[in-house]
Amino acid sequence: MEHTPLVLQPPRASLQPRTTMESWFSMGAWERHPTADSVAFMLYVDENKQGSVMTTLTPESMSSGEDEPRNCMVCGDRATGYHFHALTCEGCKGFFRRAVIKSTGRTCPFAGSCEIIKGQRKHCPACRLQKCLNAGMRKDMILSPEALALRRARQAQRRAQQAAPQMSNKQKEMVQTLLEAHTRHMGTMFEQFVQFRPPAYLFIQHQRSPSMAPGQSLLLHFADVNTFMMEQVIKFTKELPLFRSLPIEDQISLLKGAAMEMAQIALNTTFCLQTQNFFCGPLRYTIEDGAHVGFQRDYLEFVFRFHGTLRRLQLQEPEYVLLAAMALFSPDRPGVTQREEIDQLQQWMAQTLDSYIKGQQQKPQNRFRYAKMLGMLAELRSINSKYWDQVQLIQGLPTMMPLLQEIFS
Repeated sequence: MEHTPLVLQPPRASLQPRTTMESWFSMGAWERHPTADSVAFMLYVDENKQGSVMTTLTPESMSSGEDEPRNCMVCGDRATGYHFHALTCEGCKGFFRRAVIKSTGRTCPFAGSCEIIKGQRKHCPACRLQKCLNAGMRKDMILSPEALALRRARQAQRRAQQAAPQMSNKQKEMVQTLLEAHTRHMGTMFEQFVQFRPPAYLFIQHQRSPSMAPGQSLLLHFADVNTFMMEQVIKFTKELPLFRSLPIEDQISLLKGAAMEMAQIALNTTFCLQTQNFFCGPLRYTIEDGAHVGFQRDYLEFVFRFHGTLRRLQLQEPEYVLLAAMALFSPDRPGVTQREEIDQLQQWMAQTLDSYIKGQQQKPQNRFRYAKMLGMLAELRSINSKYWDQVQLIQGLPTMMPLLQEIFS
């Protein structure tokens, strides 16, 4: 009886890659895949081409079996992947890019007969370039230096955004609450200074005269606007659910400690770096005005220096309100009882601020932005502690500001 010989067929290669697109992007080198005769194809994203380059590798497309080393098709060195449509090493990939971008005429002194191997591939650029083209490398797949720089910048921006911590929904809601309360009570309060009997020379359009004496009117105006700022800060805090959830005694203690600091943070939005003045609606305030009120010059210089430093950070509105919230929820204020709870609130504000900063477009000058803002809070403490001492040295001023007397009592 005749028997039909059994013919063993090799298993058909799978048509699905063993890795997902996401895992492939993270692998980067094609040799990390199984051998060529165990997969039907693989994807490789050439770093020199926009988008993806899909290359099909089949057993037939490889020159021999699985034991043959995968070498550069140009010089024979160890290949790292498909570059510009050909299997090459890193050296030939870089050479081809440079040669195409520079577009300089290359001629071979030996009639184009040079052997291109790893040890002497740099000897004849003309023959090496020709061998690159013969291997299938394509000039049209090379980006210009400008386009390549733009693509790399976009890639870096995407990586930074993916790595940046995202604010939670609760944090976003909290920031929105702060912004809304700030807009209602503190966002426009400086434009209202004009209603408090300002001396004529404070108006921007007014021509100041060196002989013009400030008089009592400036002192009254200063007392009125400072009282008004404190009232607006109190209204702002009363719209914060987290603040209202604290015992009333702690609310009072926190406000007494932070009201002036929060007012200074808000006032910073009116500071002009070019003129070193505060522009509040139609009014302009200079360091000389503070001296006329009676503040000591060294204290005023300290305050104006602080505002210049903070203004140079170019804070956005969410950063201003979060900084003010961090000042408000300070667990070390005198008279506070719920220190642990308030400390947790301040930590949450700090984490939210940090996440917000990292979520923005990163710039070299903003590298230490969060740390600088924390340093500003420390300087605010010093300004706050010296403020009432300065006020008490000015005859008649404390009695004009009973609300501030209570705050600093």
